[in-house]
Amino acid sequence: MTTLLLKNIDTLVTMDGQRRELKHTNLFIKDGFIQGIGDLQDLPQEADEILDLRGHIVFPGFVNTHHHFYQTLTRAVPAAQDANLFNWLVTHYPIWARLTPEDIRISTRTALTELALSGCTTASDHLYLFPNGSKLDDEIQSAAEVGLRLHASRGSMSLGESQGGLPPDSVVDTEDHILKDSQRLIETYHNPNPGSMVQIVLAPCSPFSVTTELMRQSAVLAREYGVHLHTHLAETEDEEDFCIEKFGHRPVAYMQEVNWIGNDVWFAHSVHVNGDEIKLYAHTGCGVAHCPGSNMRLASGIAPILKMLTMGVKVGIGVDGSASNDSSHLLCEARLAMLLSRVGAGVQGASRSGEDAPPLMSARKVLEMATRGGAAVLGREDIGSLEIGKCADLFAINLNRLDYAGGLHDPVAAALFCAPQTVDVNIVGGKIIVKDGHMTTVDVPTLVQQHNQAAHRLVNG
Repeated sequence: MTTLLLKNIDTLVTMDGQRRELKHTNLFIKDGFIQGIGDLQDLPQEADEILDLRGHIVFPGFVNTHHHFYQTLTRAVPAAQDANLFNWLVTHYPIWARLTPEDIRISTRTALTELALSGCTTASDHLYLFPNGSKLDDEIQSAAEVGLRLHASRGSMSLGESQGGLPPDSVVDTEDHILKDSQRLIETYHNPNPGSMVQIVLAPCSPFSVTTELMRQSAVLAREYGVHLHTHLAETEDEEDFCIEKFGHRPVAYMQEVNWIGNDVWFAHSVHVNGDEIKLYAHTGCGVAHCPGSNMRLASGIAPILKMLTMGVKVGIGVDGSASNDSSHLLCEARLAMLLSRVGAGVQGASRSGEDAPPLMSARKVLEMATRGGAAVLGREDIGSLEIGKCADLFAINLNRLDYAGGLHDPVAAALFCAPQTVDVNIVGGKIIVKDGHMTTVDVPTLVQQHNQAAHRLVNG
């Protein structure tokens, strides 16, 4: 049995059913789950470790719903800095073809460390190419060292250039091997129980990089084992043109054609979707991973996130690949989600006064997306809020510093309106991953050195 007591919390943002924000409270954790919240006198007074969080605001751990860890090795590659998605991919594919198992391990530790320092406690990663003996196992094993929860997506590409796809044939795989390896990974690692640290997701990369048959068979296999499905969808207008030309459907209609619609499915991006498609998402339970930084970086557009939320679509936030965002800072991504939605509303006329002006995305709505929303997208009922019986996943920020000076009128909103910073504490399943702003599970200076060496070799050949 392990216990942890968090004392003197200035503000506890529960994100529970009533969205309570508790002042001057305390929290008791036992064996990775929250056992008590409230007055100190009503909680056990002894614990294996006690943290005094006076002056801190505590949030439920953020849930990252879309990432490509390996892309931390190819940040800011000169030839891809000013490219849209398709050109960006074509530039990177030959570089990524040189990835090794050790590259996967190093980049996983780097991405998860950056995520942990920005408030993330659960991350979904989409690894869809496996050159030179790389396996999803490499990522899973490295994630265990860092200590964050992982939804490891077994991605895939089977539609090479010779078959009319976008990726070069050198980085695609056979459908038979993809499906067999997907089954192996589910049987080896997937844990559907509350508090699980690893879950497997089946995630063919995108409509322009996998065959129709692989999409269909992946859906069959996922539903046989009860795991979730994930892919990129409706990210750019180029993708829309590709799907219409090759499949005779818009991207969302193509997903219907291959049985990829349901509450066990979530899509990354969904920038270019219309009202009927959003209604379909809401009606069938499809989730969306909103990646504002990447959408801006690649000039993909502004996803209609506020409209999706209003219509009842499950929406979470994703930092996306660190070569299309160049950051794995989830708190920063949440801020971008708020601001970019406001830009979109401004385009629709929110800058004008009057009853017809569309509403603006609020800080609390975005915080809900980053917590409860992300948990719903991943199909997790044990994370996303701070309630008795749920996982003890949370982070704390000390607001008594320069960056937040003058923002204590509303400390909850200040966490997003003010420039995002490194969190002071991050706890996953009752284990302290970040303490006093520093990682407890990773030697960061050594990791940075290893990562830079790997990145130089990968990009320069």
